Amino acid sequence: MKNINNKGQALVEYVLIIVLVAGIAVYLTTVFGGRLRDKITEASCSLVGETYTPGAKSGEGYCE
Repeated sequence: MKNINNKGQALVEYVLIIVLVAGIAVYLTTVFGGRLRDKITEASCSLVGETYTPGAKSGEGYCE
């Protein structure tokens, strides 16, 4: 039997795992990004003594 080199196969598997994890991260950021932005804005409003006003859509809140 020939000695098969599996380094190329392992590299492809690692690349596929990285692409999958990156895709999941982008998806979660897209789905929860607006809510996360609102929470950060709300916390920063309270730090500077302003009032948080929610926006019409998720991610559009602002300080007044």
